[in-house]
Amino acid sequence: MGEMTPLSPKSFEDPPSEGTVADETMALGESLPVPYVTVGDETFYEKADNRWLEMWRSIVANKAALISLFFICFLVFVAVFGPYFTPYNPIETNMANALKPPSVAHWFGTDQLGMDIFSRVIVGTRVSLTVGLLAVSIALTIGVILGSVAGYVGGLTDTIVMRAMDVMLAIPSILLAITLMAALGKGIDKAVIAIGLVSIPEYARLVRGNILSIKENDYVAAARISGNSDFRIIFWHVLPAALSVIVVRATLGISAAVLDTAALGFLGMGVQPPQAEWGDMLGRARSFIFQAPHTMIFPGLAITLTVLAFNLVGDGMRDALDPKSRIK
Repeated sequence: MGEMTPLSPKSFEDPPSEGTVADETMALGESLPVPYVTVGDETFYEKADNRWLEMWRSIVANKAALISLFFICFLVFVAVFGPYFTPYNPIETNMANALKPPSVAHWFGTDQLGMDIFSRVIVGTRVSLTVGLLAVSIALTIGVILGSVAGYVGGLTDTIVMRAMDVMLAIPSILLAITLMAALGKGIDKAVIAIGLVSIPEYARLVRGNILSIKENDYVAAARISGNSDFRIIFWHVLPAALSVIVVRATLGISAAVLDTAALGFLGMGVQPPQAEWGDMLGRARSFIFQAPHTMIFPGLAITLTVLAFNLVGDGMRDALDPKSRIK
């Protein structure tokens, strides 16, 4: 028999733990998949796609959220392609057909100027969703940057940023939006800016709260020790761990932006005629609420269903992130 190779004492040592591997990898300046889970003194991580897969399964199991998601997809389709297939010109007036009730020729009836309400509701879908997405994009971008810097840096920077956010939160959002619109002027572009600016504090506070807890994890300390810049630590290691929470808030924020757009349009400060927008249609039809109630029912129903759909999807995503309320 041949001689047996003696075993090294290191052969009997336990394999390195997940936390050790994580710390060593972070010390080399490399990134790990997120989200991370800290247990005791060790840091573990799950595959990033697992959380999103679990979220999707929970939404599928939540019938209300799933139906709302399909409805939102339908709204997106209508916003993109609907204006090309409207049965009538949405801005063409015909006083001979003014205030006609719903019929085969005009499914939703006509307004006080004889314009087809069905065509105007379809075109208004694009306006409302566009304003909602753009306004949330502005608020999300600025709010995430301010909240991340305030939460990670702390100290005087955190105090200044958060006190400014508190001042904005002390004023009702719609009132602040009206004030900004009065200063900027009327128009859809001004509405996007106003709604986006008044929504910044919500995202800033949400991100700051998450950053304060995430930055205490061991992998953040390891990244700091390895010489990573604060910018890289915030946007490469810390912020991705809060991404799912931000996505949920953004989904709920779109519904609020659509509602604020309708409120500004109702007051005559948003989209200007003859362009179609749900809130503006409601505002101009309020004088005919008893004479021709259909002029208010259909635009109001469009606003209600859209806001409800985004809220239900947002609630479904929020429940999916909570293991206690997750639907299996």
